[in-house]
Amino acid sequence: VEKRNVAAATQNQALNALVFLYEQVLSQPLGELGEYLRAKKPKKLPTVLSRDEVERLLGVLRGHQAMIAGLLYGSGMRLIEGVRLRVKDIDFELNQIVVREGKGKKDRVTMLPDRYALMLREHLDAVRQIHRKDLANGFGEVYIGPSLARKYPHAGRQWHWQYVFPASRISVDPRDGRSRRHHFDERTMQKAVSLAARQALIPKQVNCHTLRHSFATHLLESGYDIRTVQELLGHKNVSTTMIYTHVLNRPGIGVMSPADR
Repeated sequence: VEKRNVAAATQNQALNALVFLYEQVLSQPLGELGEYLRAKKPKKLPTVLSRDEVERLLGVLRGHQAMIAGLLYGSGMRLIEGVRLRVKDIDFELNQIVVREGKGKKDRVTMLPDRYALMLREHLDAVRQIHRKDLANGFGEVYIGPSLARKYPHAGRQWHWQYVFPASRISVDPRDGRSRRHHFDERTMQKAVSLAARQALIPKQVNCHTLRHSFATHLLESGYDIRTVQELLGHKNVSTTMIYTHVLNRPGIGVMSPADR
């Protein structure tokens, strides 16, 4: 780390490779490595967009990509949580989204933004037509967990288990070789958001997670309790959520700069 100035992740990757080599390949105990400096990942403040920058970014995106990005910002979901949404996880009556098996395999509830409710209803009508055509052609199945599939063999074909944002075509699932319609590709979404940020002339390093950071920061700016924001984000500890107080226009303790007196 000190001699070659490598990143913490690079050193940790090399260490994990050594452990794997000895345990899995050589079948020998690694033993003591001696004294060495363990790399620590530096703490960085999250990139946050202003409300105007969010609107400019969303204004560039189109179709599924615009809706997914809007929901990420409006609900605080992670990208993988957004693309894995199932029909049954959207509650239009209560205006909420149930996030299943988020980080740490935990479920949580967050809000469904009013701005996207009608748009999402119309989108699901179109998705249902796709599902019906798939069923008519002998497909229409999505992936569900093995234990659930054994208990309910036909659940994967039912409407409420379908992905809210399905892939454009059916593909072979490498896990079992079955032909299914997967969810929208998260890599495609990442590329679309990065490109949209450049087109919107936003001078920041923007990705899908930036929308989640912006969601949290803007809620705190609006005066919402940090514990509420913690629950919406699904953070285990409030200390994780506290990082957003450092990127507010005014720090969490409300100190005024002496230059402004």
